[in-house]
Amino acid sequence: MKSFRFYNNLIGWITFIIAATVYLLTIEPTASFWDCGEFIASAFKLEVGHPPGAPFFMILGRFFTLFAGNVENAAKMVNMMSGLASAFTILFLFWTITHFAKKIILKDGNYTTGKILTVIGTGLVGALAYTFSDTFWFSAVEAEVYATSSLFTAIVFWAILKWENEADLKYSNRWIIFIAYLMGLSIGVHLLNLLAIPAIVFVYYFKKYSVTRRGVFYAFVISGILLAVIMYVLIPGVIKVASWFDLLFVNGFGLPYNSGVLFYIALLIAVIIWGLKYTQKQGKTVFNTIIIGFTVILIGYSSFAMVVIRSSANPPMDQNNPDNAFDLLYYLNREQYGDRPLFYGQSFDAPMISNKETKPVYVKKDGKYIVADHKIEVEFDPRFTSIFPRMYSPEQRHVAQYKNWVDLSDNEITITNARGEKEKRIKPSLSDNIAFFVKYQFGHMYFRYFMWNFAGRQNDIQGHGSVLKGNWISGIPAIDNARLGNQDDVPDHLKNNPGRNKYYMLPFILGLLGLVYQYKRNKKDFAIVLMLFILTGIAIVVYLNQYPMQPRERDYAFAGSFYAFAIWIGLGVAMLTELMSKKVNRSVSAILVTTVSLVLVPGIMAAENWDDHDRSGRYTARDLAYNYLNSCKENAILFSNGDNDTFPLWYAQEVEGIRTDIKVCNLSYLRASWYIEQMSRKSYESDPMPFSLTHDKIHKGNRDVLPIIDRIGKAVNVKDVVSFIASDDEKTKINSPFVENETVNYIPTKKFSLPINKDEILEKGILDQKYADRIVNSIEWSFGQSYLYKDGLMLLDLLATNNWERPIYWASTVTSSKYFNLGKYFKLDGLTYQLVPFIAEDSRGYTGEVDTDVVYNNIMHKFKWGGIEEGDIYFDENNIRMFSNLRSSFGRLAEKLIDEGKVDSALTVLDRCMELFPDHKIPFNNTLLSVVSAYYHAGGIEKAESLVHLLSGKMYSELDYYFSLNTKYINGRRDISNEIQLNLFILQELYRITGEFDQQAINTEIEENFMRYVQMYRR
Repeated sequence: MKSFRFYNNLIGWITFIIAATVYLLTIEPTASFWDCGEFIASAFKLEVGHPPGAPFFMILGRFFTLFAGNVENAAKMVNMMSGLASAFTILFLFWTITHFAKKIILKDGNYTTGKILTVIGTGLVGALAYTFSDTFWFSAVEAEVYATSSLFTAIVFWAILKWENEADLKYSNRWIIFIAYLMGLSIGVHLLNLLAIPAIVFVYYFKKYSVTRRGVFYAFVISGILLAVIMYVLIPGVIKVASWFDLLFVNGFGLPYNSGVLFYIALLIAVIIWGLKYTQKQGKTVFNTIIIGFTVILIGYSSFAMVVIRSSANPPMDQNNPDNAFDLLYYLNREQYGDRPLFYGQSFDAPMISNKETKPVYVKKDGKYIVADHKIEVEFDPRFTSIFPRMYSPEQRHVAQYKNWVDLSDNEITITNARGEKEKRIKPSLSDNIAFFVKYQFGHMYFRYFMWNFAGRQNDIQGHGSVLKGNWISGIPAIDNARLGNQDDVPDHLKNNPGRNKYYMLPFILGLLGLVYQYKRNKKDFAIVLMLFILTGIAIVVYLNQYPMQPRERDYAFAGSFYAFAIWIGLGVAMLTELMSKKVNRSVSAILVTTVSLVLVPGIMAAENWDDHDRSGRYTARDLAYNYLNSCKENAILFSNGDNDTFPLWYAQEVEGIRTDIKVCNLSYLRASWYIEQMSRKSYESDPMPFSLTHDKIHKGNRDVLPIIDRIGKAVNVKDVVSFIASDDEKTKINSPFVENETVNYIPTKKFSLPINKDEILEKGILDQKYADRIVNSIEWSFGQSYLYKDGLMLLDLLATNNWERPIYWASTVTSSKYFNLGKYFKLDGLTYQLVPFIAEDSRGYTGEVDTDVVYNNIMHKFKWGGIEEGDIYFDENNIRMFSNLRSSFGRLAEKLIDEGKVDSALTVLDRCMELFPDHKIPFNNTLLSVVSAYYHAGGIEKAESLVHLLSGKMYSELDYYFSLNTKYINGRRDISNEIQLNLFILQELYRITGEFDQQAINTEIEENFMRYVQMYRR
């Protein structure tokens, strides 16, 4: 026994060292894309990140940044925290697997060498398989919450198994209290850990009670109630009651904000103390344990106090401004993201009957809480509501995908609408919803990820159902060719994709063996692991109810399910060892099976996954943020929109202090009054955005959506428009088209103008003198829509009040719909468009006119390139997309330089582009067309021809493969028609370019091939 305990601990720590070494070697040295930049920034200065917050993660992150030495290393330290958390997860996984294996193999108490080796082998193979699994490794090397959340899951699951070992001892309940405390802490990281509760309850039930069908049912119900109470009662309920007290104390007693919360906390503590003393005195052990458990959960949950405290300090990043109980409740409930039906609700084509006002929305004003608005509950036509609504999003691109995944052609019904008109609507049936759940939500958004981890992955390109992108593969031709077409003929850029990983289904098979083995040998433990597997997998699929076309892959949400399967992978070793030991000595069998399994499962996984999980040396997100900021003039305002152009900017400013004179404003947030207030405050060297509309004009529920009704018919000075909108005079309002018996402000014109003072523009340095003769007397534009949301209103206000004091920019990645039809007044300065008082010259279909002096200086001298020059660094789809867009910018700059007669400079730019972005690093695509055209224009004929041959050859190869596939892939949900059309477009453009420069031979070749492919496509 002692020998087993020693080796169990020793090998466990060895697996930890292996995992930690792997993760620390492959971490990204700075911020990654998506939420990582925001998490690092909020941890570094303890600021308030996006809802529902992760305060305990921030505290841990802040602790690690204390050892950074300098700000450039802060991100690396938080990434290291994820790596170490992941390594500890592997340690606890090892001990979890050996616990289950021990209960099967060593249940007779006979600790022979062969049995000990078998148990240790199960833990080693299972833990290392999970170490090198795709999803877990991805989260382990970046500053996201999922690595830390996985650690909490691993610890609490291990802790209940420790309790199981000591359940008959006097102080065994200490493990239950420990688990409760960890659950409370985990709320401050991510709620995923709570899904381990049912498995924990079943461990308790199986240990303490005789198993009966009724007992199993009661245990299941109790576990569900516990989970629901913590998620839907305790977490929001504690804050909701606090808001009641605060409303009473502030509005009723005239006391300061949060005074009621403080009284409530004191009262809660007093009640807990009384309850503990009373139950102890009365000998009510169970109730005493429950109160202690509730208390330690609250202690862990109290990390959210940091959110309120830091929000009250008004830091630069203060999302939702949760400085009081009402706003904290809004923050915790993630209300800014809207709601979705779960078990009952509307379908995507359901007619809306009415909007009902429900709960009041409170805001702070003059020392009181006032009702600013009411939450709106939409009532839908009951004919279009059903149980288990899986197809609910009315967004047109989602509707199109619903129709791709499920045949809805027979589901049209005719109804009479509110206007008395007949119209056709689609009504999905329950079977349609189940079909979408099985095919998309389970099949595409869970099982595909599961097989990525245990069978193999096609590539690292996000897939929405296409046969070409993001599917699982096995490396076994008979399986892959039947599902995805002949894999031997896959185009080189897909065949050589670093994310193309083949495990030959060996981890999957070994896991299935372990599943069967545990089921046969210990059904109770099998039920526990199965419970963890289902609740952290399929149950999440049901709960998330995801719509199609997700902005990113979501495999990270199911890491707990893959963790559970890794337990079965380990137990598969025990099954194989037991089978072999019938013919060979047990010790020899254990060594042989463990060794072979290590090579064929974690060994292959490590070899296949290393190249696409090694992020060392990659600085793309940080450097692109640097480039965005340094594309702006001093004291600028920079509009961003999405996660990947905003969060790196926040990181660059908040952590590394890069260009803190610039005010970064996220347009998607600018619809929220709390964000408008945040933008109205000074941050570092950046002055407030000069809005004229005060809080009482734009708080939540006020001027959220403005109808546009053209009653003037000509362009109106934007200052007059803003004054009209700001008025509270009933004459400036109309009857609300949204809520009955209400009036709302509106915009009385569709056309706007902004007068220009040429001398002031030049004096303030908004433009260089070279543009002086092109400055117009006024900017004129229209929004071209029927409604204007608050972000558009605040832009109008900014234009009306800025008086060209500060230069205004849009990040080049902002979608054109957020230009608000101002694109004809854009000047490209690198990675940003500056709003300028002259009409941009035609840019061959691109937005904005290139300022060659500024862009040349930025691209050739100032910009950083994310480590792309340093050698063989892995760039995933996001990185490649960003660099591809930059390649197009090089081409645009070169063309403009040629137009200005600066041919030598153009060639220098083009050569630099090809040096930075060769095909083997950033695969050639349509962004190369501008480079090819520019080379021809600049006289670099040989270089242009070389690129034409490379690009056209690539298109031929891809099209040959596409047309070799079954015709079922040309249309439907596995549609590749977009890829075919893009390749044909590229060939068409190459034909046009080579024809323009009289390259007869290659031009004829392209034409012949193009026509051949067009004919094939038409068939």
